[in-house]
Amino acid sequence: MSDVTAKSAAPLDELMLAMDVVDTLRHRQDLATRELAGVTREQQLIEKLRDIYHQQGIEVPDHILREGVAALAESRFVYDPPKPGFGTSLARLYVSRKRWGKSVAAALLALLALGVGYFGVWQPYQRGQAEEARLELSEGIPAQLDALYQTVFEETKVQKAVTEAEALRTRGKALAAEGNREGAEGAVADLMALRDQLRQEYTLRVVNRSGVQSGFWTIPEVNTAATNYYIVVEALDADGNMLSLPILNEENGETEVVSRWGVRVPENVYDMLVVDKRDDGIIQNNELGRKSSGFLDVEYSMPVLGGAVTRW
Repeated sequence: MSDVTAKSAAPLDELMLAMDVVDTLRHRQDLATRELAGVTREQQLIEKLRDIYHQQGIEVPDHILREGVAALAESRFVYDPPKPGFGTSLARLYVSRKRWGKSVAAALLALLALGVGYFGVWQPYQRGQAEEARLELSEGIPAQLDALYQTVFEETKVQKAVTEAEALRTRGKALAAEGNREGAEGAVADLMALRDQLRQEYTLRVVNRSGVQSGFWTIPEVNTAATNYYIVVEALDADGNMLSLPILNEENGETEVVSRWGVRVPENVYDMLVVDKRDDGIIQNNELGRKSSGFLDVEYSMPVLGGAVTRW
């Protein structure tokens, strides 16, 4: 080994020896405390250290022993834990990342997915729904109302239907402008019903079957001195199919969809039909009226009093 190499290695060897001296003093802390209590006893401590190393077969120069004693006194080679603080907490958190890293990563991924779902999917969907509803109220429903009104205007043969259609269109547009979708859609439904009513065609006939009443009379609760006479009718289309229609019951003010109902007639009409049926069990003159396309109401071929009942 060259002199240059030996000289460069010596400081490291001496440092290691000094650290070993400090380590020996730490293991013999009672000795170090006692001996270092008085600076004048430093030489005695060095001698005892020299003896300890001599017993181990190690020869340590005095300057190394002095360096080790001084290093112990100055707390060199002693680890002082860092003081608590934000930086210390971050360092400890980083060192322990293997314990909490996967859980935190999973939580962050879940939050990311939630954020993407909420801000990237749910909110755009909600905005789209709101915009669709706005367009429906501002454009869709008004256009429907206009189209239905135009249909009624073109197909009706009575001014009453045009007047009703105009009122429904105006009400529906006002409700749409107010943001009342339910009310506006109700106006659309009423206009559709008016259109369908105009298009209906059927014959109103007196029920003339065995086991089924053709007529009846009642005494109204509001006027027990009066008697109301009804004939039971049904509506048949051009193919003879029975129709179910919405009928206003004059006794309770409720509208019901029924296939048979009673139409109030004058007493003489009621008596005429009774006589007709008693003759041979068949009512020959059984057509009460006709409902033609383009009209709202039935054109009656017999006198009627304008009331109806759905239950008797």
